[in-house]
Amino acid sequence: MNGYKVIAQHLQDLDPKALRGLVDEAKARLASGIATIVATNDGRAAIAVGVTDDLVGTFSAVDLVRAGVAALGGQGGGGRPDMAQGGGPDASAADAALDAVRAAIAAA
Repeated sequence: MNGYKVIAQHLQDLDPKALRGLVDEAKARLASGIATIVATNDGRAAIAVGVTDDLVGTFSAVDLVRAGVAALGGQGGGGRPDMAQGGGPDASAADAALDAVRAAIAAA
C-alpha cells in the first residue's frame, strides 16, 4: 500500500490481551511495514497497530490506532509511536476500522 507493506487482520473471539504479541509477530515477519489487528469478542472490538522502527518517523501507531478506534465507536487509544492499542463498543465495525487505518496510511 503506497509502497509500504501492510498486514490488516480481523480475528474473531480473540482475547484483546493477545493483540500486542500478535502485532509484534507480524512486525517481525514484515521487517518493514505496518501491522493492524482487530479482535472482536462479545460484541466489542479492540485494535492494535504496530509500526516497524524504520517507519516511525513517517507513521505514528498512535495516530493510526485512533483512526481505527473512531470507526469502532470508541474514543482515544494510545501507546507509543511503534505500538498502540484502543477499542470500541461496535464489533460489527471491525472491517471499517481496518479501512480507516488503511485510509490514514494512504493519506500520509
